[in-house]
Amino acid sequence: MYYQSEAVLEKNLIDNLSNSGYESISINNEDELKENFRRQLSEFNKKNLNGNPLTDREFDIILNRMEGRGVFESSKVLRDKLEIEREDGERLFLTLFDTQKWCKNLFQITNQVSVRGKYENRYDVTTLINGLPLVQIELKRRGLDMKEAFNQIQRYKLHSYTGLFRYIQIFVISNGVDTKYFANADGDLNYKYTFFWTDKENNRITRLKEFSDIFLEKCHISKMVARYMVLKERDKQLLVLRPYQVYAVEEIIKRALNTRNNGYIWHTTGSGKTLTSFKASQILASEENIDKVFFLVD
Repeated sequence: MYYQSEAVLEKNLIDNLSNSGYESISINNEDELKENFRRQLSEFNKKNLNGNPLTDREFDIILNRMEGRGVFESSKVLRDKLEIEREDGERLFLTLFDTQKWCKNLFQITNQVSVRGKYENRYDVTTLINGLPLVQIELKRRGLDMKEAFNQIQRYKLHSYTGLFRYIQIFVISNGVDTKYFANADGDLNYKYTFFWTDKENNRITRLKEFSDIFLEKCHISKMVARYMVLKERDKQLLVLRPYQVYAVEEIIKRALNTRNNGYIWHTTGSGKTLTSFKASQILASEENIDKVFFLVD
């Protein structure tokens, strides 16, 4: 295995995502993050705003309503419409993240954002969707255990993941050779719930370059956030599906919408079949031509 520094991994990832359609931008701190979010929010909602960007007062009100929440509550806000009253008295709804036309969202990539909490931390690579940091990527040089990147995220959560960074949905960790993803959480993270991505034949996609081409592709990562995460209200928990669950849900939906045939999913105990069926039911229930979905649990 040849030596490859974290800085080189980071640069290659940024270049790769930029070449795939992400806008590469420089954001140095939280103030610049907020200013960029303001521009992106205005741009994404320009039709509703009649081309008139948000004023200072309007944006301050929006930030006040969005910040100060935990990860779970922020995830609910992300998927909801945000009602605002403009300075002229007009009331309207803004979209933070389009969960239906996920490819229409605005995608940016930045790195080395400096955030001061209990300590000052610099985050490796941040994926912004409509200006919000929804995917955070932490890297370690080749040869190091990628669990070190996981532990670093744990430290960041304790010391500086506040404000708009509470909207992070998915974390990615990699040492260039091995790459995994997992959902954000309000409490401690558990390495047990970090997953490799695979293709439909269950072949692992571990190398960062290939992972970024497939999993971090704009439409795919946006679709993962939009369709393949579950907000578990009882436990106030954010879940992300494993690859075989995603593929199973897609086959269920295809079978239900395009045929009149039955179907079933077979897997081992503890594989997440109930979550798979719940997510499939949830997506089918949102289809206009489906009146009822029965979800039975034994």
